[in-house]
Amino acid sequence: MAHWTSAVGAAQLARLLTSQQDRPAGPGSRRPPAYRALADGIRLLVLEGRVPVAARLPAERELALALTVSRTTVAAAYEALRAEGFLESRRGAGSWTAVPAGNPLPARGLEPLPPEALGSVIDLGCASLPAPEPWLTRAVQGALEELPPYAHTHGDYPAGLPALRSMIAERYTARGIPTMPEQIMVTTGAMGAMDAICHLFAGRGERIAVESPSYANILQLMREAGARLVPVAMAEGLAGWDLDRWRQVLREAAPRLAYVVADFHNPTGALADEDQRRRLVDAARSAGTVLVADETMTELWLDEEYEAGMPRPVCGFDPAGSTVITVGSASKAFWAGMRIGWVRAAPDVIRSLVAARAYADLGTPVLEQLAVNWLFSTGGWEQAVALRRAQARENRDALVAALRRELPEWEFEVPKGGLTLWVRAGGLSGSRLAEAGERVGVRVPSGPRFGVDGAFEGYVRLPFTVGGAVADEAATRLAAASRLVRTGATGDAESPRTFVA
Repeated sequence: MAHWTSAVGAAQLARLLTSQQDRPAGPGSRRPPAYRALADGIRLLVLEGRVPVAARLPAERELALALTVSRTTVAAAYEALRAEGFLESRRGAGSWTAVPAGNPLPARGLEPLPPEALGSVIDLGCASLPAPEPWLTRAVQGALEELPPYAHTHGDYPAGLPALRSMIAERYTARGIPTMPEQIMVTTGAMGAMDAICHLFAGRGERIAVESPSYANILQLMREAGARLVPVAMAEGLAGWDLDRWRQVLREAAPRLAYVVADFHNPTGALADEDQRRRLVDAARSAGTVLVADETMTELWLDEEYEAGMPRPVCGFDPAGSTVITVGSASKAFWAGMRIGWVRAAPDVIRSLVAARAYADLGTPVLEQLAVNWLFSTGGWEQAVALRRAQARENRDALVAALRRELPEWEFEVPKGGLTLWVRAGGLSGSRLAEAGERVGVRVPSGPRFGVDGAFEGYVRLPFTVGGAVADEAATRLAAASRLVRTGATGDAESPRTFVA
């Protein structure tokens, strides 16, 4: 039995290969033999995640016809890919993409450094900003005032505090999706929500379709739950989803779950339009797949064009929640230390999630729920998020300007929201850059953390967490790391100077 989880048709692969021809060649480069060019093109598509690992490739004759080349050229290209570890084949089962053993290099982290470790290191590993004061302090003070009646109870609310469930339901209703409190469960952050959903719907060995790239921590959570991840490549740039690929994967792989971030996708910053959302919901419904829409970034629009409104939420195309489960959180829009998330789904799904919770964390801290409820009910949330947007926008613009000055060969598109920039690192290994970065005092996660099975080795993710002079210094240190990787320098780099914002 073959180990492929999706298939790439000959016409589709030909289009992807043709799109690479628009990229400039390096200085002094010479045209390689046809088979080598084809092998290199397929290898790059795999490394960039545009063709998933474990995707079945077309037969040699089919691809030769689609590319108008000889079958011998395709056979030689496939043989070269097999020799390099990027293709596996089995008689009668065809050929499917792979990554070589030992590839990629260990990818460096997303975990935030402890505050005492900062000073000489600029930490770009975690896409989180400091709390938007004074709103955190005010929310906690408001929560303490509301706490006494709850202190006389057992304190366990597996579905969440009734007041907060009602408030979240009202907020969805105000966005045009009528919602009852019975459709809401409060969780310990979005990660707690995803953990509960995966355990309910996707037992060990079940397939989950995920965007490629996707949020690294969610991918790891799914792996540890024993899921088989089926990557679906994003459209080029910030264009959102490739619906032809999504329909194909949902039809052929029949995943139990699909996980998407439609609003300022992490890590690319892409925003799916309403037509893409409608079509994806329709495709999931037809395939019998439960579609999980992560809305943690939905309020972090940074450009004024969205002040009048964002695209309709994914759950707006399935208001009953029979196909779409929505996950929200206070952690990105407000503060990572506020570990409050929620799930919106059909009432029977919520009941099942609540019942299963008895074997997990029992419930979410009452004081933090009261703090978020205070923010929602007083208007403090909107003012706090406005501060967050202004800070993220300023940081984004400073980082973009610094990168364009220090690293003009790095490629990226500037997202209109979210907290991250997805950067193609000028042909360098993202994992090598992460290693070199730590030597020169900048911590950055490499692309493979956000892919499945080793894709995106040529990328890094940069968050909008620093601005001003710190952003300038971060870009300077990234440029130093880039030089170390490009020259293959070894040994200890010059110790970074202490940098205080």
